[in-house]
Amino acid sequence: MADATTLHALIRTGADDATALSSPGGVPLSFKALRALAERTVAELNAQGIGRGDRVAIVLPNGPEMATAFIAVAAGCTSAPLNPSYKADEFEFYLNDLNARLLIVTEGSESPAVAIAEKLGVAVARLTPTPDQGAGSFSLSFATEGPGPTENGGTAQPEDIALVLHTSGTTSRPKIVPLKQSNVCASARNIRNALAFTAEDRGLNIMPLFHIHGLIAGILAPLSAGGQVSCTPGFNALKFFGWMGEVKPTWYTGVPTMHQAILGRAARNKEVIESTPLRFIRSSSSSLPPQVMNELEATFGAPVIEAYGMTEAAHQMASNPLPPKAHHAGSVGLAAGPEIAIVDLAGEPLPAGETGEIVIRGDNVMAGYENNEKANAEAFTRQGWFRTGDQGVLTPEGYLSITGRLKEIINRGGEKISPREVDEILMDHPAVSQCVTFAMPHDKLGEDVAAAIVLREGVTAVEKDIRSFASERLAAFKVPARIVILDEIPKGATGKLQRIGLAEKLGLV
Repeated sequence: MADATTLHALIRTGADDATALSSPGGVPLSFKALRALAERTVAELNAQGIGRGDRVAIVLPNGPEMATAFIAVAAGCTSAPLNPSYKADEFEFYLNDLNARLLIVTEGSESPAVAIAEKLGVAVARLTPTPDQGAGSFSLSFATEGPGPTENGGTAQPEDIALVLHTSGTTSRPKIVPLKQSNVCASARNIRNALAFTAEDRGLNIMPLFHIHGLIAGILAPLSAGGQVSCTPGFNALKFFGWMGEVKPTWYTGVPTMHQAILGRAARNKEVIESTPLRFIRSSSSSLPPQVMNELEATFGAPVIEAYGMTEAAHQMASNPLPPKAHHAGSVGLAAGPEIAIVDLAGEPLPAGETGEIVIRGDNVMAGYENNEKANAEAFTRQGWFRTGDQGVLTPEGYLSITGRLKEIINRGGEKISPREVDEILMDHPAVSQCVTFAMPHDKLGEDVAAAIVLREGVTAVEKDIRSFASERLAAFKVPARIVILDEIPKGATGKLQRIGLAEKLGLV
């Protein structure tokens, strides 16, 4: 069968009576029912004047309806999932910036997005879940009559935009990333191939579905192999093992902070772990400390496959291979879809073993940011490579290691320090459970090294102990000048630890 280049084609992979989506405690939704739901939704949107390329903002809680709404809308229009916890000002920015034609919210939702949509003249549709007809099944009702049927209806084509997301915008205004049907399907294919998904696989999705990792790796990649996904209401370490025991997944994907929280409760859930053998565990979206990878593998008796992704590449760029091939702690693996190269400041390729900027090109990579010529001029080289903004190094065998974000490298009086290198040393301290190293302003050096740390449960340590541990293992200029011990490190919406802006958040400025 030819690889799908549209979502409409991608969800045709599964057998009619095979389960596509489920939810803990819920009725399964078959591939046949998912296809019918997508076709009905596209027809309803088309009847309201919304067709191919029109943007539909989706503000729904995590769960099966979020997964089906994303797929059903993107089969004929453009899905624009938004974080339901945004405030009114944020919804105003995103709905305006997206030029949304419609907002979908749950029936009875009190989201501030509704009032903002009404203020901006964006039509609102209410989604009513019908879980008795299968996980994620829903009906839509429209608050107002549309302008009449669109002439641009029907199934989306490979070059149409399937999904629009914004970059996280930690240092600047968020940029719009438009991903074509073909980009999204290529990424799903790349993940499916890297992880050897089959119709026998069953995923447990704990990732948020307003983020590229959850949408593509959590949902589309396994569906593209005819496999099934159980959609949880979102990550909850207290419920994870209960879900695992019920759903009996063969795999799950998460970000490092989720894996760490799961490990924190693993000792009291040994029976579930033993009775539910996983084929693999996947980690992506930020670097997985080698110590956490080793502990996960020892606890679950399954390989931990670290992958490297970003929104602009519709998620996956590199992935460690499954056994029997080697996978390495501290590496994000081999190119897994797009081509990967390391270049110098002038954009010239560097040989294996030399550190430089990671660049990519391939059929999963966006054509360019929307309405942002300046960003595109900076992001793409003359040879068509996309500059990731990450610094890394390739081994002669092609394994990629990321040494840091270029924007996160600490410049201490001219000495350049990779925060990840310091993280890995501090994580070796027996009292340290989580750590993030970051730059803090310094009046003479420009920047100095600081670290935020969470201690393991029931263990005590003071800043002086951890600094002396670091000073035995790091050059003096890399040892954090400040170590802040916290109950919890502030995280982004997807659970990522964010270095940029942490000094301000912790009052170290």
